[in-house]
Amino acid sequence: MVCASLGRIRSVSDQQPSAQLNPDHIRYAQLEWDADGQPLSSAFGDVYFSRANGLEETRHVFLRHNQLAERWQQLKHSEKFVIAETGFGSGLNFLAAWALWLDTAPAGAQLHFVTVEKFPLSKSDLHRALALWPELKNLSQQLVDAYPCIVGEGFHRLSFMDGRIKLTLIINDAARGFAQLLATTDPLYAQYSTKVDAWFLDGFAPSKNPQMWSEDLFSRIHQLSKAGTTAATFSAASIVKKGLKFAGFRLQKVAGFGRKRDMLTAVFPDSCNDNFYPQPFYKSFSEFPLPWVINSTPVNPREKHAIIIGAGLAGCTSARALAERGWRITLLERSNNIAAEASGNPQGVLYAKLSHKQEAQAEFNLTSLQFAQSFYATRWPVIGDQTGVLQLAHDDAEKLLHTQLREKFSTATELVQFVTAKQASDLAGIPLSQDGLYFPDAGWISPVQLCEQLIDHPLIQLICACEVQNIQHDNGMWCVNSNTELHAPIVIIATARDTQAFAQTQHLPIKSIRGQISYLPATASSEPIKTVICSEGYIAPARAGFHCTGATFNLKEESRELRTQDHQTNLENLRAPLPELMDDWKNLDVSALDGRVAFRCTLPDYLPAVGPVADETATLHSFAPLRKNARASVQETGKYLPGLYINIGHGSRGLAYTPLCAEILAAHINQEPQPLASELVNALNPARFLIRDLIKNKR
Repeated sequence: MVCASLGRIRSVSDQQPSAQLNPDHIRYAQLEWDADGQPLSSAFGDVYFSRANGLEETRHVFLRHNQLAERWQQLKHSEKFVIAETGFGSGLNFLAAWALWLDTAPAGAQLHFVTVEKFPLSKSDLHRALALWPELKNLSQQLVDAYPCIVGEGFHRLSFMDGRIKLTLIINDAARGFAQLLATTDPLYAQYSTKVDAWFLDGFAPSKNPQMWSEDLFSRIHQLSKAGTTAATFSAASIVKKGLKFAGFRLQKVAGFGRKRDMLTAVFPDSCNDNFYPQPFYKSFSEFPLPWVINSTPVNPREKHAIIIGAGLAGCTSARALAERGWRITLLERSNNIAAEASGNPQGVLYAKLSHKQEAQAEFNLTSLQFAQSFYATRWPVIGDQTGVLQLAHDDAEKLLHTQLREKFSTATELVQFVTAKQASDLAGIPLSQDGLYFPDAGWISPVQLCEQLIDHPLIQLICACEVQNIQHDNGMWCVNSNTELHAPIVIIATARDTQAFAQTQHLPIKSIRGQISYLPATASSEPIKTVICSEGYIAPARAGFHCTGATFNLKEESRELRTQDHQTNLENLRAPLPELMDDWKNLDVSALDGRVAFRCTLPDYLPAVGPVADETATLHSFAPLRKNARASVQETGKYLPGLYINIGHGSRGLAYTPLCAEILAAHINQEPQPLASELVNALNPARFLIRDLIKNKR
């Protein structure tokens, strides 16, 4: 099949949109409301749905003409289906698809709904728009409750019904948003991207918003489609017909909804000539394709069974993420109890370090925090207390950071609030002398109780006192040698700093950082503390007569013994933010304090390592040209050990990082859309350290 050029359609770089999107300043949709209470876009002069009946329009255009009911009735148990949409708008299409899914799909199947929106509705406008459809009230209220605080461009993964429904809301323009689903936009590697089963090509009419219907968008649609992928759109405009033909689809014009005469349906054929795509031109090194990130041979086992080594936060969140996708999990823990190592502190803080910069660590921190807050929203009564968290500006560097954050986060009050010392004091319940940041949806969590809650699932089997000596791969299965031999097609290593004990992962540059927390007795002055207070150290509200406070950072130290000087350090770190409380503790016998020692696992770039484990020897051989030229074109995909994955390196932010990392890992294993932009998924790829060493000629 020959795919034609689009002629007059402009590329993204040539677009002149009606309103620019600053990555740090999302422009919410500007709405007008007609006499019937229906929303209209002020910027585009168009309606969000048919005035006749928007819900019936959605059912006619997108549900029926993608044959969704028939296709979903034929799905197998635990099979997934992926819908991609241009223009989330009011979320009506998503809710209609969700409702139909409940009526037609098998109970174990999973719906992924991936949607891109450049100008999102505010939460209040979303609620008002969806109130027009009382028949969807139960679902729409869940969507409104989970709707994220939108700070800038990026991904928001929302989960409903114990993971049966996954909504990935991408804030960006359509072409750029869908490009972020691809590990690399080079068409040479398009076959390795997760594919879409059905397209909802919605959004404002092409005459109102021609910039969206660009050649770049249809290129991405082509790359994300497979044989049998369907598409439906309300529009029969020439620009849309040309675009779908350009993307390789076979078109059919059918009757539109209501007074609309025509609409389009389309099917992607068994084969389409990719040669019409020119070789891409890369303007900078950062835009070069990264073939080493692509796992071209993922495992698709008949039996969905995985062994997870390590029952801390990383292991337990990974177990839950896979179990919700129908995987049988064998969870191994060398100790007699779960969360016995770094995850075992009695009170952990849901904490992330915000930044004004646009870099991988900053974006990952923000996305992780928002995902974690959503993840814990229904778990708080069991796992801890949603007290809020105060981060105080305890020195000049922190004061400068808070000033820099204001421009980006000043309107994101659902996520973070800038508070004066007086406001901070009112929130904390005690006098404070420093301004700070307040995170209303955060708090303290008992990692042990969290892990217990996570693994309370019929598909998860826990085996404690199980020390794994080694793992070996043979004939498509991993053999895990411990007290006995266990076998599974998938193994996940979630053993933090002990990951280097396995031959397959000993090349990872893991750093171990000793940390000690102290248990301070609550006093009449400290009992009123009602939120977590973070400064140079942290102190949590009293629990069972004690405050958990800490923690020290000791590099290159292995002692597990409690040390008096570390208790003293933890106390001193509270002196500046809590001077009035120090009098209560000045006569403490510090040497008699109880506490806990654990070891954080970090990596040189302070990002976790999440994903498939590289075959060290094969990677060094295949990508050897990088030793001489960091820009060398290596036309090979990554070299990975089949079915072996890791989830490590969360440092002191395990409560914030591990829920999202588990979702990323499950997406790798289940070959489904990622909850994070490809640049960030690639930044977490465990093979990055081998590639960096090659470039620096260290290996």
